[in-house]
Amino acid sequence: MRANMNIKEIQYFIPQENIYINEPMSKYTSFKIGGPAECLVKIKTLEQLNSILKYTKQNDIKLTVIGNGSNILVSDDGIKGIVAKIEIDNLKIDVQDEKVVITVGSGVKLGLLAQKCLKQEITGFEFASGIPGTIGGAIRMNAGAHGSEMKDIVKTITYMDRNGKINKIENEQAEFEYRKSLFSHKDYIIIETEIQLEKGNTDEIKEKMAEYANFRKEKQPIEYPSAGSTFKRGTDFITAKLIDECGLKGYQIGGAQISEKHAGFIINKDNATAKDVIKLMEYTKEQVYEKFGKNIEAEIEIL
Repeated sequence: MRANMNIKEIQYFIPQENIYINEPMSKYTSFKIGGPAECLVKIKTLEQLNSILKYTKQNDIKLTVIGNGSNILVSDDGIKGIVAKIEIDNLKIDVQDEKVVITVGSGVKLGLLAQKCLKQEITGFEFASGIPGTIGGAIRMNAGAHGSEMKDIVKTITYMDRNGKINKIENEQAEFEYRKSLFSHKDYIIIETEIQLEKGNTDEIKEKMAEYANFRKEKQPIEYPSAGSTFKRGTDFITAKLIDECGLKGYQIGGAQISEKHAGFIINKDNATAKDVIKLMEYTKEQVYEKFGKNIEAEIEIL
């Protein structure tokens, strides 16, 4: 523990049970990979978030913010400083005639919100039901599936900047593009969003969610730890198809493997390290460029 980090001081604004020292990040990522965080704190309220921002700034400590850890690869050396895991989970559903506005905290998991929508006969969120992330992470990368993206349903986003100032923006200001947004390149922390949905039919919603779940089960290697789709789709090509045509399905470096089920996924097949995954990503990029002259870009974030 570094000299400028005092756990007793952190306990003034974050309960002791939500502070972890030398905590393995493999417990907090869907890849099940990652060395220890020097200190990890779970953030449940805006006050706690504001306090940790102030504390790290005053003491010149690096602060890394994560959600559900479903789109990140953490280094084997871990993360220096403090990792703040956002678990702000407020949820309010406002129904007016057929229109529905849901105000939801950035720490709420997409699957949980999809289940709430199903119970209240709300449609429009089915596409996100199988994405293993939180609202905050989904907005940050404009997550999508089955032809829909977060940008299609987000009305407003409330965020905190690194000085603790809270701002609210409209959808148009969020700079949504394919798998990125304003929050991909700005150091802002999403705290809440309003999403616009509508009333629907329970059976139809259930049917659509089941169809999407079956698709994931059949087409994606969900039986292994991964960070979802490893590479972004190209503008004029399907990345997974090119990787497949390079004959790389099943190719393995250390414990990391290009999935035999879907070439767009690198999986943690057998106690992979972050180094294994990075080497396999680099090798895949080289092979695709060599064979097709196409540069493929990582979708996962490396910390």
